[in-house]
Amino acid sequence: MNHQPNNPLHGITLQTLLGELVDHYGWEELGEITKIRCFLNEPTIKSSLKVLRKTQWARERVEQLYIDTFFI
Repeated sequence: MNHQPNNPLHGITLQTLLGELVDHYGWEELGEITKIRCFLNEPTIKSSLKVLRKTQWARERVEQLYIDTFFI
C-alpha cells in the first residue's frame, strides 16, 4: 500500500472533493473563485468531473482550493 503522509488529498476522490466544495461554496461562488466556466454554465457533478479529469490546470485549482478551504 502506498502511504502519502504529507499529501492531504491522499484517499480523497475527486468526486468527494468536488461535492464538499459545492456544499461549502455553491456552484456560482465556486465558479467565481476558480474562474472555471463549467461551474457557471448549467453545472453538475458529472459534467464538472469530466472537465476536471481532462483539464490538468482546472483540477489543480480545485484541489488547491480544497486544501486552502479545509486544511488551512
